[in-house]
Amino acid sequence: MRKTKISEEFLNNMKNLLGEEDYVAYRNSFEEERLYGLRVNTQKTSPDEFLKKTNLTLHSIPWIKNGFYYNGEERPAKDPYYYAGLYYLQEPSAMTPANLLPIVPGDHVLDLCAAPGGKSTELGVKLKGEGILISNDISSSRAKALLKNLELWGIENICVTSEEPEKLKDTFGSYFNKILVDAPCSGEGMFRKDEDMVKSYEIHGPEYYAPIQKNIMEQAVDMLVPGGLILYSTCTFSVCENEEVIQGILNRHEDMELLKLPLFKGASGGIGLSGCLRLFPHKIKGEGHFMALLQKKQSKNAISVSSSSQQKKPALPPSLSEFLLLVSKSFSESRIRIKNDCVYYLPEGFPEQAGKLRFLRTGLLIGELKKNRMEPSQAFAMSLKFGEFKQTLSWKKEDERVIRYLKGETISLTEEEGEIKGWCLICVDEFPLGFAKGDGTRLKNKYYPGWRWQ
Repeated sequence: MRKTKISEEFLNNMKNLLGEEDYVAYRNSFEEERLYGLRVNTQKTSPDEFLKKTNLTLHSIPWIKNGFYYNGEERPAKDPYYYAGLYYLQEPSAMTPANLLPIVPGDHVLDLCAAPGGKSTELGVKLKGEGILISNDISSSRAKALLKNLELWGIENICVTSEEPEKLKDTFGSYFNKILVDAPCSGEGMFRKDEDMVKSYEIHGPEYYAPIQKNIMEQAVDMLVPGGLILYSTCTFSVCENEEVIQGILNRHEDMELLKLPLFKGASGGIGLSGCLRLFPHKIKGEGHFMALLQKKQSKNAISVSSSSQQKKPALPPSLSEFLLLVSKSFSESRIRIKNDCVYYLPEGFPEQAGKLRFLRTGLLIGELKKNRMEPSQAFAMSLKFGEFKQTLSWKKEDERVIRYLKGETISLTEEEGEIKGWCLICVDEFPLGFAKGDGTRLKNKYYPGWRWQ
């Protein structure tokens, strides 16, 4: 059993929820080691190809095609492939909500409680560069971590906001095809993984979070288009935070219906509400989770949002036009915006009214204009594929210069590599890491300081 004492009230609630036999198995699960997972970025590589490249000891997560368990004694965050955005470290059960929400390219997607980005990164990959992903977190500091993870994964068609759900609803109205609400919760399902969750639970239990969850879901329903889907999830067991929240939505909104989520080996159904999905740590190799999928059947009165106009924009600055000639991918000039000398590439159909929101990022940050020259961003480097930039240098993972580059050091070129002048995309095994600027025989490091290898 864990060193941190779990309240008798919670344990009694679990006994009533599970029954005697299951409860004993649940208590015994605390004697087992927690599990560690990573999810492969299928925008950059396939799971099969990744397995051929990595030195990590991995085993497949049965219900997540691109998910793997890894050995907790290994250090996957200290690996150049992690810095190349090839995978995200995520608890196995927590991979399930984004996996179950059926995103298709072109969707308007909202991740309402998105930080630190584990679910948003998967939603963004599913869009395949088409449509728009609005990733929001009410905490500005957490939203910064969210932004970093989305940019590390190379996802272009993103907007990252830090707003109250009510402000988003007032701005967007009925706009989104798919919404993920990974609601703040009491965290009962994470007690084995994180002892701090036990301490937090003593301060704020289910009764504190249930009203918050209900309010968030009300806003989400109003932002959903007819036919759209909401995936609601928590990492807690409490019925009042799970089935009761969903039943409340169904009672208050006749146009909402509960769709049946598919069960897989070890997964359980809802408690008193058919169609929901529960994960218990004594039944699967993962922590506790709850999920429910709802669909809007008919229209409701809601404000709508117009897409960005396609009016002709001013000519691009010469330094930007010259830089874009180095890139072998097309850009629609109508979607390029310059604000405070920063150059952004907006998602297609970016809603004009959304400009009123508190954004950390609108679209892809291409770079910054500095005294008649263009300096590309770290996010832009991560969005590129090998071969899409005119000057590219790829080193093997074992090359000691990879780590030196990630630490921000100046790099000397070998005789075989010859001279490089101007902007150069640096890669590890043909996966982009960032930019450098050559002066002939040396590369001045342009790797973003806030991302450097520590």
